[in-house]
Amino acid sequence: MATCPECDAELEIDDDDVEEMEIGDPWDCEACGSRLRVANLDPLEFESEDDDEEEEGDEESKGKEGEEEDDFDDDDEFEDDDSEDSDDGGNWDE
Repeated sequence: MATCPECDAELEIDDDDVEEMEIGDPWDCEACGSRLRVANLDPLEFESEDDDEEEEGDEESKGKEGEEEDDFDDDDEFEDDDSEDSDDGGNWDE
């Protein structure tokens, strides 16, 4: 028998439902109303859907921060490339 990670109530699930479940499937806790997701099938475990959303939000914000840190002026890079190309005569077939 699985328990709700939010309120620790035992979740009553029909055997037919258990057989059809897949990891990531949604489930609602009747005791506290929390939205859950199947985290593991054997043994059957659930995780809070809110936890998943927070983790995804954290990953998205980290990605955005990383983009800002890596941001550089593309024009400067191309100017450097042009000066290097003129030094070698611009021969691209080597």
